[in-house]
Amino acid sequence: MDGFRIPLGDWIDTGVDWLRDNLAWLFDIITVVVRFLVDSLTDGLVAIPIFVAIALFALLGWFFRSWQMALGTALTFTLIVAMDLWEPAMQTLSLVLVATLVALAIGIPLGIWSARNDTVRAILKPVLDFMQTMPAFVYLIPAITFFSIGVVPGLVATVIFALPPGVRLTELGIRGVDSETVEAGHAFGATPGQILRGIQLPLATPTIMAGVNQVIMLALSMAVLAGIVGADGLGKIVVQSVSTVNLSQGVEAGLGVVILAVFLDRVTAALGNPGDYPRSLRGVWRRRRTAQSSDSRRDAGGGSNAAADQAEREVASPRRAPVGGGVL
Repeated sequence: MDGFRIPLGDWIDTGVDWLRDNLAWLFDIITVVVRFLVDSLTDGLVAIPIFVAIALFALLGWFFRSWQMALGTALTFTLIVAMDLWEPAMQTLSLVLVATLVALAIGIPLGIWSARNDTVRAILKPVLDFMQTMPAFVYLIPAITFFSIGVVPGLVATVIFALPPGVRLTELGIRGVDSETVEAGHAFGATPGQILRGIQLPLATPTIMAGVNQVIMLALSMAVLAGIVGADGLGKIVVQSVSTVNLSQGVEAGLGVVILAVFLDRVTAALGNPGDYPRSLRGVWRRRRTAQSSDSRRDAGGGSNAAADQAEREVASPRRAPVGGGVL
């Protein structure tokens, strides 16, 4: 077998060069849009007074999870401020949020399409396997080739790496909906679009939200690696600490990543299963609405029952004619 070699890498390199030379206008548009989105979100987060932002994050944790989550969020985000890592943390958060939105905008429709079409599923499955098993560092190479260095190649590589769980879990959720429920929708004359919106997506929401959670976690892990290609944020500080063997800086930046990961994980996990968190503000609000609805129905039911009882009494004992009365 000496001398036998398939130059697959050379072919791929040639294809990448062709794409770079012929689709440079598309890559320029993507660069402008991505930079605008990430920079705008970062500027917005940094412009908010720090302790106001911490209060908003804590309120978010309380609304979706519990007051304990709110307290933990306030304390840990204050620690980020104390380590002088607030701006890099917001840069990393912006990168993760934009990458997650892009990945979900692509992944959820693909997952729905795959769940409703076996041919699409057969095509997507090996592609997703390839995307999930390819080492994350490899995605940075073509991203640098197309977009130079900075936040854009980091975000593109992050989207590619984080996309598969969104597709897979959306498909799993749609396919896991009880077939009898779907058949009942068809029996009542619902269109496929109505069945998707009214039956399949609501019932598949917990599974889809688990996919959203996984997309966010993978995006955060890849956003750290994106620091290698010059993306600003905590990942860049981690890379600098490794290159200078600065243990204290690396531990602090790593702890900032952990805090963001825990916050995003807990909040997104609560989105898919709101009933599991009765102490959240959302749970309290829903219970109050349910109680008010029950009271309203009880009051309405009580009024109608009283009227019915009065009617029955009138029927049972008819009014007598007055004494001496009659027709003249």
